Amino acid sequence: MKKIIITLTSCIFLLFGNANAVGFNIGGSLTGGVFSVDGATEKNADVSKAASAEGEDAEGLYAIGSVFTEVTLTDKIAVGVDYVPHALETNQVSNEQEVVGSSKVTNTAEVHIEDMFTIYASYFLTDSFYAKAGYTQADVLTVENLGTGGAYPDTDIEGMMVGIGYTKDLEEGMFVRLEANYSDFDSVKVTNSNDSTKSVTVDGVQGYGARLSIGKSF
Repeated sequence: MKKIIITLTSCIFLLFGNANAVGFNIGGSLTGGVFSVDGATEKNADVSKAASAEGEDAEGLYAIGSVFTEVTLTDKIAVGVDYVPHALETNQVSNEQEVVGSSKVTNTAEVHIEDMFTIYASYFLTDSFYAKAGYTQADVLTVENLGTGGAYPDTDIEGMMVGIGYTKDLEEGMFVRLEANYSDFDSVKVTNSNDSTKSVTVDGVQGYGARLSIGKSF
């Protein structure tokens, strides 16, 4: 579904750009940074508990590659779409749990984030510096093997991003950009498909990143 949205959005940009835009840009980016989760809880019937013995908060590093296409509507404003063509996969986690009337069972789980895209607008404060804001969405796929039974369904996550960057023109229409950005995602809740009293909720997903982009103007 996300690929269809990206294709349609890109076609709209191309058609609109041919008629009204000052220019058209394409390129690729490499982004690295740190993300944090302020709250992660598991609910079983009426009992809630932190997702880990260490507490609810968690942090981790990330690195992603993406491609983008954008049109410059004026010499100050550009709109575009950024798409991550690869999946982001977490490490697999596992635990053993005692089940009444049975021996210990093992639960394993990992999360894949796929088809992440951002629709954004940039405003150039000067010829070199710009501010940026956008909307991000991605598919969240759960890959689990629960010895206790059941499974958690796939879902999606959405949020907003803001950033500030510096761009420098090179020869033959090429350009390079450096950008710092911040992302804030909505909370996500999934319910066990075999037991509606069990659910997992993640709140406060935030990310800070630095991005290097190389592109070409037409």
